[in-house]
Order: sequence, then C-alpha cells, then structure tokens
Amino acid sequence: MARGDAPRDSYHLVGISFFILGLGTLLPWNFFITAIPYFQARLAGAGNSTARILSTNHTGPEDAFNFNNWVTLLSQLPLLLFTLLNSFLYQCVPETVRILGSLLAILLLFALTAALVKVDMSPGPFFSITMASVCFINSFSAVLQGSLFGQLGTMPSTYSTLFLSGQGLAGIFAALAMLLSMASGVDAETSALGYFITPCVGILMSIVCYLSLPHLKFARYYLANKSSQAQAQELETKAELLQSDLADSAVPCVGLHSHPVRLPRHHSHGDQLHQSWEVESVLQPHLLLPPLQHHGLAGTEPDLLLPVDEDSRLLPLLVCLRFLFVPLFMLCHVPQRSRLPILFPQDAYFITFMLLFAVSNGYLVSLTMCLAPRQVLPHEREVAGALMTFFLALGLSCGASLSFLFKALL
Repeated sequence: MARGDAPRDSYHLVGISFFILGLGTLLPWNFFITAIPYFQARLAGAGNSTARILSTNHTGPEDAFNFNNWVTLLSQLPLLLFTLLNSFLYQCVPETVRILGSLLAILLLFALTAALVKVDMSPGPFFSITMASVCFINSFSAVLQGSLFGQLGTMPSTYSTLFLSGQGLAGIFAALAMLLSMASGVDAETSALGYFITPCVGILMSIVCYLSLPHLKFARYYLANKSSQAQAQELETKAELLQSDLADSAVPCVGLHSHPVRLPRHHSHGDQLHQSWEVESVLQPHLLLPPLQHHGLAGTEPDLLLPVDEDSRLLPLLVCLRFLFVPLFMLCHVPQRSRLPILFPQDAYFITFMLLFAVSNGYLVSLTMCLAPRQVLPHEREVAGALMTFFLALGLSCGASLSFLFKALL
C-alpha cells in the first residue's frame, strides 16, 4: 500500500520499469524452451544445414537424450537451490551486485547459445553444453527473481502484479517470435540466430530499467534506506491494524494480528538465518498453499482479488482443483504412448485445458505473491518475498521431478 506521504510515480515510470524487469527475467528462458525443436534437431544430428531447424519437431534419435525431461529437471533444481540460498543469504551480497550481476551473466550465457548456432558440433558435446547453460541460466535467474521479489515486497502490491504481468508476457512474446522466425523466409541459420539474439535485447532493456530506478523519486522512497524507514512503517502499520481490529472486532482474526509486534532492528549477517526462520514461521500456513486469508489493510487490494481473498476456504480449494489438469493433459493426444488411451484427440481440447491452466496459474500466483508479504511486519517483507519465491521454485522442482514418471505412464 502506498503511504500518504509517498511521492507519485510520475508517468508510471517505476511501474513500467518493473513490468520490463518481469519481462526480462523470464524472456531468455521462454525463448530457450520455445526453441526445443531447434535443440532436438541438433541432437538428432541434423546440424545447422537443415532447413527445418526451428520448425520441425523431431521424434527420433533425440529421445535417447530425454531432452525435454532433463531440461525441465536441470532448470528447476538450480532454481530451487539458489532461491533457497538467496532467501537466507540475501544480505551477504549487495543487492545491486545480485541483480546486475545476474542480468549480465544471463546475457552472456544466452549470447553463447546464439553463437552455438554457427558452430557445427556432434550431439553429445552439444547436449552437455546446453545442459550446463540451462543450469547456469536458471541459477542466476533464481537469484535475480528472488532479489526482485524481495524489493517488490517493500513496495505497494500493484507493482508485484505488474512484475508478474511482465513475466506472463514473456511466454507470449517468445511464441510470437518463434512464429515470425518461421515465417520470415530467410535461411534457417539466420532465422535461428536472430531468434536467439532477440532476448539479449530484452535483457539489455531490463538492465537500463534497473539502473534508472535510483533516479526515480518514487523508487528511491521505497527501495533506498529501507532500515531507516522501517520504524515509521511499523508505527503506521500498528495504527492501521488497530483501526482494522476495531472495525472487525466481531470477527476472530489470525495472521498478523495474532503475532506480537516486533520493533525493527539492524541485523548482522549472523542474524539473517534466525530472521528467515522467524519470518518463515509467520508465513508457514501460507507457504505450501497460497494465503488463506489476507489480514492487511481494508480497501487496499483490487476488487478482482476480493472474492477469493475474503473466503478462506475457496482459495485452497481452487489450488487443489488444479491437480485435475495432470490427468487431463495426459489423456490428450500425445505421440509415442503405449499405456494410457487418448480421450481428447482434438487440439481444441488441449488448447482449452492449457488456457484454463494458464489463467488459473497466473491468478493464484499473483494473488499469493502480492498478499504474502503483507502477512509480516514491514521490515520483514523483503525476506518474505524471497521465501515465497523459494516455495514457488520448490513446487516447480517437484513437478519437474515427476515429469519422468508421467512420461513413463504414457
């Protein structure tokens, strides 16, 4: 929530910057996974000369590498590990170093991916280099996303929504770039090279946006001198919570109201582990499932969130219902299956399921990431945002690990 004395976000520059940062954090990875036909062609021994380098989905020798399964697993495990490390050690490395360093590292790694388009290489070494790139790209992405979500935890929740919207647009942008690349009419090698250079431009834009934040008064107000602002934010929060308690005195509440107020203090590096566990204990009911109910300040959340936010039983029910997508996708038309039948042969079924899957994922993840930092005290919101990113990565890693089992069941 924006404080009453906060400066205005002139021309929405801060919001636009975080939107582009969200786009930049996932743009490289979305371009990577959208180009799976290219990697499969290389692993099948097609080389750079094939005219189908981006447009053909091979179903032959590349199965020996289990490329899709390995790329999923080796992307999510580093994401989980480094998100965990960032959650507990986020103050050991300066924030600017973590964010700018990660952006530059991802830029160099994706430039390497683009350069490999011009290099003839046998499938084995190409597979090894690609898997190493996957690990490193997602390691730096974990640090980048955790650090940015930590920053967003100190800002109004609207900016978390803008950041997540940018991440959602990354997938659409990558798919459109793939279609344009296939329809460009140029030779396959040039098409692939241009395709992989495009996200490098997106990362450069993200770097420019991040460097511009210290020059924007609205961003400085929330992001600079966090420790000196914590006391004022704490007193304001206590006063507003008191008003909320008086207004809702007939309704028993849990969450932030049920925890004693802790005055902000300066933490040494040795105190960070203790603080992280302290915040985790507050968020524990909300980590494995999205927050059951938001007990922040009345009237500060968009109306779109209220139907779920006000009903403590609806949100976990919606989360559990999403497990139904697993059998639905497995019963769609998937090639190379020997056990399960195909109950949904038309592509329209798959498109419908994927649309519902994507919309529900975006809505529930946005709701969780926006509301979770409001469950803790203001000076703890940065570490709360980092912890929520870790548990998001934990869920993705579990899904990646189970992908081998699901493929075997087909």
